[in-house]
Amino acid sequence: MDRGVYERMNEQEADHWWFAARRDLIRTAIDRIVDLPAEARILEAGCGTGGNLGMLAEIGSVDAFEYDEDARRIASEKSGLDVLFGALPDEIPFGQAQYDLIGLFDVLEHVEAHVESLAALGARLAPGGALLVTVPALPALWSKHDERHHHFRRYTRKSLAKAADEAGLNVQTSFYFNSLLLPVAVGMRAAKARMKSDAPDDTMPAPWLNRALYSLFSSERHLLGRAKLPLGLSLCGVMRRGVSE
Repeated sequence: MDRGVYERMNEQEADHWWFAARRDLIRTAIDRIVDLPAEARILEAGCGTGGNLGMLAEIGSVDAFEYDEDARRIASEKSGLDVLFGALPDEIPFGQAQYDLIGLFDVLEHVEAHVESLAALGARLAPGGALLVTVPALPALWSKHDERHHHFRRYTRKSLAKAADEAGLNVQTSFYFNSLLLPVAVGMRAAKARMKSDAPDDTMPAPWLNRALYSLFSSERHLLGRAKLPLGLSLCGVMRRGVSE
């Protein structure tokens, strides 16, 4: 990603509505769907500047790797973990360690060899382990935001399931999220396209607006494991070996 993206990520991921609400949804998905053992071993693949590591450390023993040197340094300082260099699909550190949970949070879309990356991570799952993946959804929403963040693709439930199947994994469940704000995002991106605006989508809004957006997005966690929203800006899949939805 561009250097400015990592800089904004580090500055904002503790409080920005999108990062904070996504953490809430990821934690709820882990609690309700993944069903980890008491002393879970967890890997975050492509941890960026480390905004999720504290949350993951609350529920298990965490390893993490990151490709970008500056992001890796920040993540290590922020978490107190020894975040190692790693790259998908062929340079995954930590030897042959196996994990009860592997988190791949908005990383897969950045990797051209996405099937090979899922297969490589799937090989690191302990028996009964789960790979929890979040990705941007709906190819029709492709925009300057995706180009700025160096995305290769956006996904649907069908295309994510196809990639998992080709990687030798099955999707236990998948669901769209960040759904309540979908109409707002579509309108904003259409307006930016008409105005030919290159302004980034991930700037920090005013505090009152940040709180409102966080509350709306985070409220979707109450539906996890109970109901599925038909569409959303993002998609989550829980993948395992030998289990399908």
